[in-house]
Amino acid sequence: MIERSAAPYLKELSKTFPAVAVTGPRQSGKTTLVKTIFPKKPYVSLEEIQVRDFALNDPKGFLQQFPNGAILDEVQRCPDLFSYLQSIIDNEKKSGLFILTGSQQFGLLSGITQSLAGRVALLTLLPFSLLELQKSRLNPTSLEELLFQGLYPPIYDRKSNPTHWYDNYIRTYVERDVRQLINVRDLHTFQRFVRICAAHTGQLVNLSSLANDCGINHVTAKAWLSVLEASYLITLLFPHFNNFNKRLVKSPKLYFLDTGLAASLLGIQTAQQLSLHPQRGALFETWVVSELLKSRFNQALSSNLYFWRDHIGNEVDILIEQSNRLIPIEVKSGQTFASDFLKGLNHWLTLAGKSAGKAWLVYGGSQKQTRQNVQIIPWKNIGDMVTSLSHSSLDKKLTKVTRKNKNREIDFGKLVGK
Repeated sequence: MIERSAAPYLKELSKTFPAVAVTGPRQSGKTTLVKTIFPKKPYVSLEEIQVRDFALNDPKGFLQQFPNGAILDEVQRCPDLFSYLQSIIDNEKKSGLFILTGSQQFGLLSGITQSLAGRVALLTLLPFSLLELQKSRLNPTSLEELLFQGLYPPIYDRKSNPTHWYDNYIRTYVERDVRQLINVRDLHTFQRFVRICAAHTGQLVNLSSLANDCGINHVTAKAWLSVLEASYLITLLFPHFNNFNKRLVKSPKLYFLDTGLAASLLGIQTAQQLSLHPQRGALFETWVVSELLKSRFNQALSSNLYFWRDHIGNEVDILIEQSNRLIPIEVKSGQTFASDFLKGLNHWLTLAGKSAGKAWLVYGGSQKQTRQNVQIIPWKNIGDMVTSLSHSSLDKKLTKVTRKNKNREIDFGKLVGK
């Protein structure tokens, strides 16, 4: 089994909180992780109809089966359980009593906010990181293969064919999960919307353009985008608003959380097609963003990623807010380094002055180097950058996540596009 970087943080959180909720997209490895970390806890899947009927009709009796706690998989399917869990947790006063999992942000987080605030730690598990695969020696050998295959666990532990697996994944997602979140009458149109979003990965969100391309209105496009975000297919990166005496872009950028899924939606059928594909650069940037997010989420921390772009096109792909510093990261898919790769970074560094931290550039080549105080790393060595940017102390991270969980406010109007 491939060891997950989130494992030690999940263990530690279970020693501090009465319950831990592990969220993330379907098939990202949540069930495997929690079963591995808590092998003695009873496991219950609320996707099973008979189990779910019991929990829905008699939630108190259902939970009485587990005096020492349990793993409750896809718990958002039975929202009434949350208030009963609150009573048990408050009475028992034990750490690590229940481990909850869910693949929909809205259902799981709304239940936690209403009934279990301050009692549950949150950990988001995305598909494998490249570093996790490298440690298990299962990593793709080429950049094209990596972008095409993506990093969902079944592609690696079951050796599933990416083309077939992703096609079935998106069909199952649309036909099952979307119906649970919103009332979509025309699933074909929604599926087209998802494909159009894949074509816009790495780009600024333009709701009017997305709506027009799909034949829907602006309000529907906003709601559907929120559904993709709530089910962990996409994320939105927002611009950083430090005042550098420039008019700044205010729209967020859209990124898929897995390049294999995005490539499948774009109709890419082989890794070789990515060598000259017009979306190669966008998919590479998408992958870098997802790797940085995985590092944060695996540590039970929220995203600290932004981007910067002014009104005349000067841009830095990623800004990481870290303490009192902003870490700029540029992403280039080219295999050969060119001096103009540093143009955006150098411009931003001049404006940022003392607020700038160490600058990085991730590119599609194979040679490490340092140019003009910018650390340039090949795609295969992204783990070096991720490790460098990670916090050094587990206790420090858990202290932060404790504070974030207690003070966290969730905008559910945003999740459903209101």
